[in-house]
Amino acid sequence: MNLKSGALFCVLIAASTFSAHTQVVPADKADEARVDSLLGKMTLEEKMNLIRGDVEPAATNQGQAGYLPGVPRLGIPPLRMADGPPGVLTRVAGQAQTATMGVAATWSVKDAEQNGVAIGREARSLGIDVVLQPFINIDRDITFARGYNTLGEDPFLTGVMGAAEIRGEQAQGIMSQAKHYVAYDSDSYNIFVDQQTLHEVYVAPFDAAVKAGVASIMCSYNKINGKFACGNPDTLKTIMFDEIRFKGFVTSDWGGVHNVHFINDGLTMEMPGELDPDSPLAAMMHTYFRTGPGSSGASTKPNLAALAGILGGTIPEEAGAPGMDLSAFPTDSDPKTMRDALKDGSITEATITAAARRVLYEIDRFGYLDGKQKHEVTQQDFDGNGAIIEKTAEDAAVLLKNEGRILPLKSSDSIAMIGPTAGQVASIGTFGERSPGVPELQVSPLDALKKLTPHARIIFAVNDDMTGTPIPEALFTHSAEPGLVRTNASGSSTVDASIDFTKTNGKALPPNTVATWKGEVTVPADGSYWFYLQAIGTRAMISIDGKEVGRTGAVKGTVHGDVQYATQDNGLPTTDGLDNVRRAVQLTKGAHKIEVSTSVDTSNAPVQVRLNWMTPEARQQAHAAAIDAARHAKTAVVFVWTRDKPHFVLPGEQDKLIEEIAAVNPNTVVVLNTSQPVAMPWIDKVKGVLEMWWPGDEGGVAEAKTLFGLNNPGGKLPMTWGNSLADYPATSPSHPERSAKGVDGKTTFSEGVLVGYRWFDEQKIQPLFPFGFGLSYTSFALSDLKVTPNSDGGARVSVHVKNTGSVAGDEVPQVYLDAPENKPQGVQFAPKTLVAFGRVTLQPGEDRDVTLEIAPRAFEYWSVDKKAWVRPAGSRTLRAGSSSQDLPLKTAAE
Repeated sequence: MNLKSGALFCVLIAASTFSAHTQVVPADKADEARVDSLLGKMTLEEKMNLIRGDVEPAATNQGQAGYLPGVPRLGIPPLRMADGPPGVLTRVAGQAQTATMGVAATWSVKDAEQNGVAIGREARSLGIDVVLQPFINIDRDITFARGYNTLGEDPFLTGVMGAAEIRGEQAQGIMSQAKHYVAYDSDSYNIFVDQQTLHEVYVAPFDAAVKAGVASIMCSYNKINGKFACGNPDTLKTIMFDEIRFKGFVTSDWGGVHNVHFINDGLTMEMPGELDPDSPLAAMMHTYFRTGPGSSGASTKPNLAALAGILGGTIPEEAGAPGMDLSAFPTDSDPKTMRDALKDGSITEATITAAARRVLYEIDRFGYLDGKQKHEVTQQDFDGNGAIIEKTAEDAAVLLKNEGRILPLKSSDSIAMIGPTAGQVASIGTFGERSPGVPELQVSPLDALKKLTPHARIIFAVNDDMTGTPIPEALFTHSAEPGLVRTNASGSSTVDASIDFTKTNGKALPPNTVATWKGEVTVPADGSYWFYLQAIGTRAMISIDGKEVGRTGAVKGTVHGDVQYATQDNGLPTTDGLDNVRRAVQLTKGAHKIEVSTSVDTSNAPVQVRLNWMTPEARQQAHAAAIDAARHAKTAVVFVWTRDKPHFVLPGEQDKLIEEIAAVNPNTVVVLNTSQPVAMPWIDKVKGVLEMWWPGDEGGVAEAKTLFGLNNPGGKLPMTWGNSLADYPATSPSHPERSAKGVDGKTTFSEGVLVGYRWFDEQKIQPLFPFGFGLSYTSFALSDLKVTPNSDGGARVSVHVKNTGSVAGDEVPQVYLDAPENKPQGVQFAPKTLVAFGRVTLQPGEDRDVTLEIAPRAFEYWSVDKKAWVRPAGSRTLRAGSSSQDLPLKTAAE
């Protein structure tokens, strides 16, 4: 659940680059006299109600991640906190926004801010006060399970884009909570990093968030240099409060408190605090800020099967990928609660008052004491937010290869569109702490292309059918009789010919139906059968031969209203909008016991449940049809996807599919719906590669427009795309201490400031595609780089950009600063570092001077000895160009 900043590495794009947004947080500061007056009227327990989470009453609960009860007696309202990024996750499905990595790929401050506007607007519609985003950790390790949630590998890019999102969110009267502080950039929970790197890389985006006026910050699960991040006085009190002057509140990640005395070291608020006793999370999370009698909880073992279901199991294409591992989650703890600490004097009421003050300060600053809060759930702005999502998805498009100008497609050519994500939108990639999307709003790339080019000859072949077909009724039996026995909650039984109860066939079951189907299914031959348990309006589970095969992800007693979402377990719902639990089961020819059961979620929607499958024969036929479609088309467009597991590869046999299609059609284009780099063993055999990320609900239209040239891809990679995992510092075999496993239980960021492209530069490793790379349907020329020193120690840079091609397009001039020629002893510098960028739109033949501001901090390093920012002596070289490895312009900066 869970910045060299605007003032550090501030980038101010000239007004000529885009229309400036003047949105600001609701107030620069709170009425401190009013805050202190209210605190003076509070009892101890009322102060605790500002710093300890609780369970919202069922009558109003929106299934959000967290709830703070407030102090109604004094007019201090409760706070609801909802997960992201991106979007907002509650019991009401919110629109799916472009994935955060896609937002980063826009390299557009305007796009980032507009995404914040959409998030804030959605939060108000859904009755939320605090959005748990932006996610501003660094994409240091592309195997990190949460790496896909980041804004890329560079702290400056992350800081600028994160700060813009915060401005957009908070301008809607919604508090942002930047996460996760700090060095939460690995699956390891025990991180060691030197102070220079900590300040320059991992704290830097949070500094930018503070400069943007962020209301709150979430501390992370991991230890940092020996102490948990939520109880680390070095990172919280010294750096966050003293150095970067954060005035808001610090919330623990959910279950991130392991000692009540964390409040003495800078923690403000414990989340989730008190938990519903029937929540599976209650078995793994203590409540330390408890002032009443009783233990801190977490006395039983968690239901790992139920918890694993929250994020879905392993679908057939992900065979061999590890599932959700909770065994490493920190559980060491001290049983002492706030009640005990107050009694023995190790925590004073003054400390509690100071913590409560931070929360109340933000409540007042945002006008919540004056009724500016909104807890009613109202209609979402699907049109307004949808326009932002589509624009972002279009701006995020990164053209990686375009041999022979294969793109844009021509409507006069026959086109084969191949893959499940051609027929449906890969809107969210993987379900998690994000808005699930609204499938009924989605238009597939296939349908969008047909609408945009109604006369084009388009053939669709799914290849990997993720909806499947109903299991033939003749294959189901019970006690040698046809069909399956359905037993209802009352104990009454009936026989059903198959399990197929949906709105599509007019047989949906009444809301809150609880039923179990039992019997046998007979398979015609030995093989791997892919069973698809499909449900909505209910939770469901399937067992074969007495062994659980899979279950839907909604879990009673966790969060999000116990509502089953259509996108939860497969990313793609069924084509008629059901959740889809897909599992591969190796079976021998003959009869096998089968059981399917449902249980109540809280949607009160009609119960839909269906059991489909894909047999080995059907899968082979679908694959052959895809190859045949490619063979008979002028151009083959293969849509491929990943949920970031397994690491650095496309799941299933997608690589093989591309190879086979390229063998029968020389005009093959690959469209990627990914969030991290993947290996491309086929890169030399295809003519075009287009990265569209996980584009959100409006992604199908954005993809179609980009393929047909109605949108000119102008995005740039926010990470380095290596040739192998061994290329990256965190996954280099020669440095096991950097890996998530680490050495002796410790993960050491021994690469220091050399994250991402900086490591590739230092080690002279040639990536497949460099950081900042992206082609276009037009061409640009950059010239006349000039730099003017500012009186504050920063600099103003201008570069002339001209569109030398025949169509309108966007370019992103990027400015990098070289390391000083005479490096101070004991200080680490990257060969070059991004310090400014801007996105500019130009018509054919149009040219423009783009002006960028470089803040003083860009020229400084963190001195461990002086514990201060220091500017090295001498001039530095500034370089400008269109990627980290295409920097033809240079000049000296004094």
